[in-house]
Amino acid sequence: MTPFPLTWLYVPGDRPHVVAKALACGADVVVIDLEDAVAPDRKEYARAATADLLSEPRSARVHVRVNALEAPWAAADLRAVAALPGVSGLRLPKVTSASDVVRVAEGTGLALYALLETALGIEHAYAIASAHPSLRGVSLGEADLRADLGVRDDAGLDWCRSRVVVAARAAGLAPPPQSVHPDIRDLEGLAASCAHGRSLGFLGRAAIHPRQLPIIERAYLPTELELEQAETIIKAATEEQGAQALPDGRFIDAAVVAAAQRTLSLVRSR
Repeated sequence: MTPFPLTWLYVPGDRPHVVAKALACGADVVVIDLEDAVAPDRKEYARAATADLLSEPRSARVHVRVNALEAPWAAADLRAVAALPGVSGLRLPKVTSASDVVRVAEGTGLALYALLETALGIEHAYAIASAHPSLRGVSLGEADLRADLGVRDDAGLDWCRSRVVVAARAAGLAPPPQSVHPDIRDLEGLAASCAHGRSLGFLGRAAIHPRQLPIIERAYLPTELELEQAETIIKAATEEQGAQALPDGRFIDAAVVAAAQRTLSLVRSR
């Protein structure tokens, strides 16, 4: 069973030695970034270095974040990486409409992931999430979204976060991963932020440094207590059909059973 990705490690495409290290660090998905992490005068080099690195199949899951579709480098990015044997997915930044997804999907056979980073992208969240069968996920790019909205307090993004979680679910997609926590030294803050994201319905998180990976995984994997409770629910549902109350007073029905099954499946997939 393929593990559900909980950690998505971003690495700059113009630093192939860093990418090589990232591929061995244990992240569920390594995302080679040709966009924000690469200066304009390094775009061509980053593209060529990525094409060389991914010219053969990789055992690790590797995605490439291309430049935004309206940017002058996007078309060259797509031509260079879409057919590479080592690429398993494309991450599309600053998606604002379903047509953005369809345009890329018709030219590639890869799994696509849309990043919503503007107010317009949030407004069209469900249309984007349901745009094409090749689209496998949506998530937020919070730094750009924060700037677009003029939001200063972190809580000001919670409505947008919930909007994306709901859009993904409504479109039949996996729960979205959280956006990056930009301070790589603030591991306590990362853990607290992950706990909040989990409460909103996110599953997993993007990272920008390997030291963030175990914090994210620990935050999103079920605790021993959650596993024990899920197993109790499944056992009770197996022995007796329909809604019922457990000996400790907890009421369970079909929705509670489904949630317990999701908890167990997350662990079993890893």
